[in-house]
Amino acid sequence: MNSQPAAEPSPANSDTAPVPTLGSPSGSSSSGSSSLRLTCGYGTDRGLRREMNEDSFIASDPVFAVADGMGGHEAGEIASGICVRTLAGIPQLASGGRDATAGVVQEYLLMADEGIREATGSRAGTTLSGVVVVEQMGVPYWLVLNIGDSRTYRLSQGKLSQVSVDHSEVQELVDGGQITQAQAAVHPRRHVVTRALGTGDETEADYWLLPIEEGDRILVCSDGLNGELDDQHIANILRSQSDPQAAVDELIQAALRSGGRDNVTCIVLDATNVTSDYDGSAQTAPRSAAAAEDEDTLPRTDALDLAPNGELEQAAEEPAAGEAAAEKHGKDPDDGKQ
Repeated sequence: MNSQPAAEPSPANSDTAPVPTLGSPSGSSSSGSSSLRLTCGYGTDRGLRREMNEDSFIASDPVFAVADGMGGHEAGEIASGICVRTLAGIPQLASGGRDATAGVVQEYLLMADEGIREATGSRAGTTLSGVVVVEQMGVPYWLVLNIGDSRTYRLSQGKLSQVSVDHSEVQELVDGGQITQAQAAVHPRRHVVTRALGTGDETEADYWLLPIEEGDRILVCSDGLNGELDDQHIANILRSQSDPQAAVDELIQAALRSGGRDNVTCIVLDATNVTSDYDGSAQTAPRSAAAAEDEDTLPRTDALDLAPNGELEQAAEEPAAGEAAAEKHGKDPDDGKQ
């Protein structure tokens, strides 16, 4: 197992990647104007059937994200590596600030998309999911981002929920009522994604804005984890391991014991010492980044919005994510990822 943050793709003949340190296995951070304390664990493994690891990740306050490359041979790891290296250029990483917006994040994702296309001739791509820690008027939020079928979960008050929504063919079938979630888990097209960076037509991420609550635990993972473990198994491990690095290690080992058919990468991020008057009862909905690119404030959501005076207010309903489906491109685990 490699517990180094993968800011670059690993060499073709190596299981691990000697890379610049972007975070610490169980470090903490209290940057920003609030007293929020973050503790993070992370790890990656190529799995039991892959010749190389095409996953990359970044775990450095305020950006915590996992990229799952696709394209086969070395192309997938090139794509995911370009993605996280580009994200590492977000100014807030250097300043330690927590004032990033969805518009800023999307700007860097577009840069990553262009870089991947130039480097691979649009023959490879990558998914991306994760959180950026942001603050508005002293209130901390998880700015969740997602493109593709990597996932971001939130364990809050003992309950695990999947925040991100997969951009995949099977998710569209589930949304349309044609198959169940249980059927989706074994569907032959479950690895076909409908959005990615570096390939296809649809490259915008979805965004959610969630107030951070005391004791929140965030899990970001590639589909090599949730493809082996169901949500109940994941929840049990997250509840049983108080240390985030221990949780990461157990999650990866459990995925390997379940078959390890794909690369497995995950980040576990804990939030403590949260000071906020917001009760966290509102639910947020995804927002396309099309409008977020030009925003100077935090992205709006269906249920949660910030007025100019910083107070919370209800926002008008917007179209659900994924209504404008992109041209599909495959991510079959047997297609170039032997």
